[in-house]
Amino acid sequence: MPALYFLIVLALLAGAVLPTQTALNNKLAVTVDNPILAALLSFIVGTLTLAIYSVATGVPLGNIAAAKNAPPAAWLGGVLGAFFVASTVILLPRLGVAMTFGLVVAGQMLITLFYDHFGLLGLDVKPMNFGRVIGVLLVIGGVILIRRF
Repeated sequence: MPALYFLIVLALLAGAVLPTQTALNNKLAVTVDNPILAALLSFIVGTLTLAIYSVATGVPLGNIAAAKNAPPAAWLGGVLGAFFVASTVILLPRLGVAMTFGLVVAGQMLITLFYDHFGLLGLDVKPMNFGRVIGVLLVIGGVILIRRF
């Protein structure tokens, strides 16, 4: 069970990093006067960070060659990541951090119901049920409360 707790803490930290990253990227966007350029610079720094980490920890870089065998759809992850970062940098100054990420989480929860229910993208099937739908509706209700107050 301790491994599960570590994973829960890791997931919470990953969630906490997203609005922090967006706020910092927004500062960069203000500095360079362009949210897309700020997102590009963020990805450059992230790429360099991952390269340094990979070399420092001995990640077998030879496996990169196997990427040529990945299905075409697998490459869309980078496109979606760029869309996410650029979108949140554009949204944050207009909607605020809480509203931006409330909507992001609501969008995530809505789509995950369908990914799980239909086993999309090769994932295990976890049928949609009343409890899961209510959970998503509660998240959406939270977004409405954030917007209202």
